[in-house]
Amino acid sequence: MTLYLTFALALLCNSTVTSSRVLLPLYALQLGASPSDVGLLVATFFAFPLVLSWPVGMFSDRFGPRWLLLVGVVCGAGGMMVPYFLRELSALYVAGVAMGISFSFCNVLLQNLVGVLSAPQERSKNFSNFSLIGATTSFVGPMIAGFGIDYSGHAVACLYVASLTSIATLMLLLWGKLLPGGRRQSVAAGSLRDTLKDPAIVRILITSTIVLVSLDLYTLYLPVYGHGIGISASAIGMILATCAIASFFVRVILPTLVRWLGEEKMLVYSFCLVATGFLLVPFFSNVVALAAISFIFGLGMGCGQPITTMLLFSLSAKGRSGETLGLRQTVNNVVRVIAPTVSGFVASAFGLWPVFMISALMVGCGAVMTSRGPGRARDHQH
Repeated sequence: MTLYLTFALALLCNSTVTSSRVLLPLYALQLGASPSDVGLLVATFFAFPLVLSWPVGMFSDRFGPRWLLLVGVVCGAGGMMVPYFLRELSALYVAGVAMGISFSFCNVLLQNLVGVLSAPQERSKNFSNFSLIGATTSFVGPMIAGFGIDYSGHAVACLYVASLTSIATLMLLLWGKLLPGGRRQSVAAGSLRDTLKDPAIVRILITSTIVLVSLDLYTLYLPVYGHGIGISASAIGMILATCAIASFFVRVILPTLVRWLGEEKMLVYSFCLVATGFLLVPFFSNVVALAAISFIFGLGMGCGQPITTMLLFSLSAKGRSGETLGLRQTVNNVVRVIAPTVSGFVASAFGLWPVFMISALMVGCGAVMTSRGPGRARDHQH
């Protein structure tokens, strides 16, 4: 029951995040924002996760996730209501900050809950199921945003998104007591420096950052590119949803693929597919072609995220998995704050083509690093 509650909360919270990341940039463009303004807006999604993710994971290990999750979902619901009542660019920045706070709580806590609630022999299957929920929300979120904008307008669409975290709030109030408590007296001794001395953990932190930043840049600049060539919001949502369909498909068979090829080879192949997606986008303007490219991109992205999460959880010290996953989010968000801002200025100065090419180069570097890395990560018992 508790694991199913975790999955249900992940479905609602992640749908809110993926919806907002499509809705808010398109809302900003509708208000006349420049590409650099949109880049700064996306950076606000990750400013607070930059400083909150590691402490949230650490406090979760010690005190349990219930009240921390409640803070996250309430903040997400409230933040997405602001652009409905205040319809200007500044309100979108407020919403972006609120969604960043919500993301920093919900993402770390729910990922860690899956690992904590899973027996070692069930962990791979449960993380795979969790990643399938992530793929589902990547499909549902853009569809909610795209059709919400086309049929109700940008402001009302914000209320649709806010309703998702409102449901999550109610679920936590009703059944939050089922979630496990913390382990104040049993947390393993150690420090951040000790964690960063492990080269396997450092390597996974880098590769997971490349995976997530790639998805962020694609989710940001494909709508900007589509808007620039005259594609409707609902068509953009469907193109992004195609990426999610591919991610869902590959995650269904991911355990089998990992058994055949191993984690490192799967990561290399996934990076190659993602780089191919970035390279192809600027050469096409047809909706069907862009959907096909998004499918290729999604196949690669669908492998990278769950593999890096499973590896990092298995490497974390006993009683400190939340802290380690929080550290992962902190490292990710250092780059996630910088990348949209820098890429926004690049897009404003030189157009979108260099952004897609630089992104492809970054992912290619990730493939090279993974192919030259050490072997399979050792499994620390939890």
